[in-house]
Amino acid sequence: MNSLLFSPALGDHAVTVVRVADNQWHAVENDLVVGRGHASRRLDGRTFLSIDTWRGAVFDRLADAMLTDHPAPLYTMVDETDRDVTAGWERAGFTNWRREREFVVPTDPRITGLTAPPPPGVVIEKAAEGPLRELDRAIRSEVRSTVGWQTMPAEVLPWQGGTTPIDPSKYTVAVREGRYVGLVRLATMTRQPRIGLIAVLAGERRRGVARALLGQVLADLHRSGVETVSAEVDESNEAAMGLFQRIGARRTGGNLELVHQQGKV
Repeated sequence: MNSLLFSPALGDHAVTVVRVADNQWHAVENDLVVGRGHASRRLDGRTFLSIDTWRGAVFDRLADAMLTDHPAPLYTMVDETDRDVTAGWERAGFTNWRREREFVVPTDPRITGLTAPPPPGVVIEKAAEGPLRELDRAIRSEVRSTVGWQTMPAEVLPWQGGTTPIDPSKYTVAVREGRYVGLVRLATMTRQPRIGLIAVLAGERRRGVARALLGQVLADLHRSGVETVSAEVDESNEAAMGLFQRIGARRTGGNLELVHQQGKV
């Protein structure tokens, strides 16, 4: 257990930051816990920090202790409207990494307008693991050499520790001449189904493949009684932003992903 003692301001008690576990910190004042910090290592290998306190000075002290104890880069996610928390992380040296917009997407084809059939030669179907993994590798290769990982959702980030986990039941794919050329990933283990990823190989873009994939997934949900789904889109992904806006998606909020690139000296 490690602890850092900070000198109090006039009239305040001393605040001690204690590392109570490998990934947890407490800020203690006068024997009371006045703030908590947490570090979570995600399956893509990145470490995300979070702090729970209502006092700015305690936030700063927790952030300093956590940055001292963890190597960079470190990440955090904040609601885009929470200026106090964002300012706290910025004081600690975090900068904007990506901005993600949240949408609610209707499923009714009469609203989305997604009624056109797939492009000639393209079939929309459920995924099988072997060709799905092949498509996953191809998409990752294109992302690495073009737009970069920072523009992509967690579902497509480089994975740590071996083979990327893939559950084919969550995917609908576009197939041309026996080859997978595009996919939609739908997460259903949440209060509201969520579109986690839409991706089409570079050579198949601007041909209506993404619209056909999304139209099939949304229509299936509509027939099962689901009226809306959620989606998060990186604001730099102009193609995805345009697609969701054209089908009547309504923006409901957004998140900032911040990064601390340099370690403590």
